[in-house]
Amino acid sequence: MIRAGLIFLAAAQGAAGLVQLFAPKFFYDDFPTAATPWVSLLPPYNEHLMRDVGALTLAYVLVLTAAAIWPEPKLVRVALAANLVFTVPHFVFHATHLDHYPTGSAIAQTALLAVAVLLPAALLVLTVRRPARPAD
Repeated sequence: MIRAGLIFLAAAQGAAGLVQLFAPKFFYDDFPTAATPWVSLLPPYNEHLMRDVGALTLAYVLVLTAAAIWPEPKLVRVALAANLVFTVPHFVFHATHLDHYPTGSAIAQTALLAVAVLLPAALLVLTVRRPARPAD
């Protein structure tokens, strides 16, 4: 279950990171869809910043992928913690900057970003093993 979660996180974040890095204007203008863009509601566009965010996202996706391939407990915990270092402040920022969003977009974005925090947090909890108790 932990490996599947790591793969899901790496794939989802990796897809976003690739688009941010290689098609930053498209990501800014049309994410998640051209009909309901979210990123462009927080102007202004900055190509350098968008590409840097994409590259940084791919850097921690590499760590998530490594943890999925070699699921050693310490590496898995570091990967999930690195993910949370990004997703927690990202969630907090967006949850407190919803003024320009239509209600449906505000709800959808907040829910999606909450999952992006709750999933790695839950997986991190699953990595903590309680010491075995001696038989009575």
